Amino acid sequence: MFVFNFNKTTMPVFYRKATFNTYLNSIKSQNSTLGFIPTMGALHLGHLSLMQQSLSENKFTVVSIFVNPTQFNNPVDLAKYPRTLESDLEKISNLNDQIIVYAPSVEDLYDGNPISQSFDFDGLENQMEGKFRPGHFDGVGTIVKRLFEVVNPTNAYFGEKDFQQLQIVKKMVQKNHLNVNVIGCPIYRESNNLAMSSRNELLTVQERHDASIIYSTLITSKEKFKTKSAQTVELWAKKNFEKDKTFKLEYFQIADEATLLPCLIKNKNKKYRAFIAVFVNNIRLIDTILLN
Repeated sequence: MFVFNFNKTTMPVFYRKATFNTYLNSIKSQNSTLGFIPTMGALHLGHLSLMQQSLSENKFTVVSIFVNPTQFNNPVDLAKYPRTLESDLEKISNLNDQIIVYAPSVEDLYDGNPISQSFDFDGLENQMEGKFRPGHFDGVGTIVKRLFEVVNPTNAYFGEKDFQQLQIVKKMVQKNHLNVNVIGCPIYRESNNLAMSSRNELLTVQERHDASIIYSTLITSKEKFKTKSAQTVELWAKKNFEKDKTFKLEYFQIADEATLLPCLIKNKNKKYRAFIAVFVNNIRLIDTILLN
């Protein structure tokens, strides 16, 4: 175990699952609850809000910091993903120095074999992100399942910005009969309503400001969806981005919240979401909003 010292506080930090598991086994009792927030680091207020919820609902809270190679289909994206472990530990310690941190190496977590397992998510994996990032959700399923098996949490917290991922994780837990309660938490936004993301740190000040177009497009789409068809709203959103040369729209999709299938004809008994992915200067940003 490594003890992180900051402002005279100590926080348990583990880099190997053997010592991490020994520590967990020494503090957990039969009835104690453990909350878990899996992250890839570069922590922001959105991550901290998940930790705060876990702290309020569980006796113990674990945060993992691990940039998972198997969920990146683009090696360049993996290479430039921000890695800020020291500042991440400082942010966690400032929030609560009783949080337990697990920051393994690829070698430790994957036992030297970082290969994705193949999953069947009942088609959830074939929509939106799955269409544009082949193999991504096999990587997500592989790492989340592995982390759940190592941490053995009572509750696991995920932000709704990655709503498709949230649904995938719930499906993986269901199909693998894992005893984990997966909890989706509201999107945490910047002052201009840009969804908080570790990737935002890669944007220039101007790009970050201009990225408000993403949320404004979602809000207008929600209003239009009250009276227009999904196809009409999608066409409007695509044309809206054609006017802006800074941002390249990868997809804008209105889909059934449960199945993630595209909305062809509205059904008043179903919930629909708009999903969006855009590039700005080769930095990929995603967001979502409930429409009805």
